[in-house]
Amino acid sequence: MAVRDFAVLEPMITLRHMSTISVRDLRTRIAEIVAANKAYDVPAVCARLGLAAGTSDEAMQSKLRYVNSRLLSQPTARLVEIGQDLLGQEWDFWLAEIVAKVNEEGRPAVSVLTRRRIIDVFDGKPLCPGYDELEFLEQLWPIAAMPAASSDGDVWGRRSLKDDIIQHTIRNDDWSNRELLERLGLLDASTALLFRFLEASVHPTAIDEAGQKDRVEKINRHLQHDGYRLSRSGRMSGSPVYTVNAAAIGSPADAAISDTLANFEPEQVHARWTAALDRRSDDPAGAITLARTLLEDVCRWLLDDLAIPAADQEDLPALYRKLSKGLKLAPDDHSEQVFKQILGNCQSVVESLGALRNKLGDAHGGGPKRARPAARHAELAVNLAGSMATFLVATWEARRAATAEDPATA
Repeated sequence: MAVRDFAVLEPMITLRHMSTISVRDLRTRIAEIVAANKAYDVPAVCARLGLAAGTSDEAMQSKLRYVNSRLLSQPTARLVEIGQDLLGQEWDFWLAEIVAKVNEEGRPAVSVLTRRRIIDVFDGKPLCPGYDELEFLEQLWPIAAMPAASSDGDVWGRRSLKDDIIQHTIRNDDWSNRELLERLGLLDASTALLFRFLEASVHPTAIDEAGQKDRVEKINRHLQHDGYRLSRSGRMSGSPVYTVNAAAIGSPADAAISDTLANFEPEQVHARWTAALDRRSDDPAGAITLARTLLEDVCRWLLDDLAIPAADQEDLPALYRKLSKGLKLAPDDHSEQVFKQILGNCQSVVESLGALRNKLGDAHGGGPKRARPAARHAELAVNLAGSMATFLVATWEARRAATAEDPATA
């Protein structure tokens, strides 16, 4: 099969129309690609794709009409198969976007609002601090084949989006990252392309580990509202590699806990929480250990703020008992039976988390008969630790607010 370079084919569908993709657009792009072959090759290409054969004379009259007439009777699923067949031979950005959008119909989407918030994460900072930004963009978009964002001064229509990017981000600095990403079509790109961009933007070759950690946390803060998150999927030379996956069960609670802990202490406590979230599915034992450590971190931070001494060797249950007294959360501090029962159960949860970590976490070695935790065990441990940590922080904040209003309550 004689095939042209699909990337340089001028599509009838532009980035400006990508938000309204239809099956007709898929049919049109397939026809454009097949019709890019020599007229005498088109019948054979159609036959190979499972379409009705014809004569080269018929194709000579109009290659596009020849192909289109054979695609009209094909159901959507078959058109997608043909599109994927063509993509398997040679990549075509526009066809890939259309196939992805057709396949994504009816699936959970990432809203325009979430996309705008994610784009804000990149504004004012390099998209790719690790290497040349044009090279980074060309891995994701065929910018040299895309039309310029504006036709000003381009009387021959020869300017490309790459020319515009060079003009406005390298020669001059008058495009923000927001404007650049919106002109690349990220607001209405397929979810697949959005995820490829996010994964590339936090890849260890694109950004150092400190910047990667910060960027992942900020993106996840927005992405999780639509049911997705960047999760660690592997390592490259010791640095984590991230992939976008469906968010684990309980993502609304994850978001609330994340916000509370990020406001409380972003460097250590929130980082521990994020790491625990990332490990729930692929490293349950590690997630359980981090869940217990997260709660211990919070207890030590709050005890220090309350000027309550705590020895390094004290374990989580001992730390919690001291903190519960300092925050008036001990069962004996309340007369109502229901509160005494709830707060007693909180103590039991903390002690159980410590025991779970010793039994199922990765802090201690285990023999062949040792129980191995499943993802659901990690989910339970992390959610319990996050909920308890949030409750302790909220109680501490309420106590501070009350003391500020009336020092006698201290």
